[in-house]
Amino acid sequence: MEEALYGPEGFYRRPEGPAGHFRTSVHASPLFAGAVARLLCRVDAALGHPGELAFVDMGAGRGELTAGVLAALPADVAARTRAYAVERAARPEGLDPVIEWRAEPPADVTGLLFANEWLDNVPLDVAERAPDGAVRQVLVHTDGTEELGAPVAGPDAAWLARWWPLGPEAGLRAEIGRPRDEAWAAALATLTRGLAVAVDYAHTRADRPPFGTLTGFRAGREERPVPDGSRDITAHVALDACALPDALLLTQRAALRALGVSGDRPPLALASSDPAGYVRALAGAGQAAELTAAGGLGDFGWLTQPVGMPLGDVLTP
Repeated sequence: MEEALYGPEGFYRRPEGPAGHFRTSVHASPLFAGAVARLLCRVDAALGHPGELAFVDMGAGRGELTAGVLAALPADVAARTRAYAVERAARPEGLDPVIEWRAEPPADVTGLLFANEWLDNVPLDVAERAPDGAVRQVLVHTDGTEELGAPVAGPDAAWLARWWPLGPEAGLRAEIGRPRDEAWAAALATLTRGLAVAVDYAHTRADRPPFGTLTGFRAGREERPVPDGSRDITAHVALDACALPDALLLTQRAALRALGVSGDRPPLALASSDPAGYVRALAGAGQAAELTAAGGLGDFGWLTQPVGMPLGDVLTP
């Protein structure tokens, strides 16, 4: 998975970038970047308006979210904001030079760290209950064929026992999320004060999928997760395992509504008094509905983790 996604010929090195294969919330509507900009403003206020405010975009793709957030900020906040796009691929051409492009997040910053669909691409291993009763590693060849390996042991076995215990039936699978927990903890450690947010398709211990979620995507289609560099390889995130004390888990639907994004239709009376305004409001409502839709983007999990600050009313409407 590491080689297929991030190696020299890996999926995330491809020139078309992720947007050439699938739509995230960032690509669905500028309303998403606007909501993140409002969240950054609320964090700024909660921090007492520090002299320099960081916006760290983890897994930045081609910098679309970073650019959108900067464009949506009020001028006074934008003037104090230092923007970092964290991505292992090369810096894209034409990106605003004010955005700092980095392979690793900056250390000792104050502000908002935002990871939109980053953790689902942190490589992990898969385990399966074998016919002999053991929980074994799933080994994958570059053509996608699989075989069962050694029993899962050590810290991985301890993680499964706590966060994803498998039943006795042969064929049940789990995705060992320990690398995601560690990646998230490392990202949090770069914040001196502020808020960290991870947004991803997710599940909790109460509703883990019995056969896992590992899959591939290419050109807008779901495909087998063949690790040959031609497609995205992704698995949903056990966000409850990543969460530290004081974290808040909520859906994207709830988070975006708290940040002013609603799919409610504009009042019909506006069509008579301001027809052009009504059309714009209707288009915005459609985009908001996509971002918050049940069964779609609205079901994403938001893990919000305060660091050195109270979460307070940051995500209250």
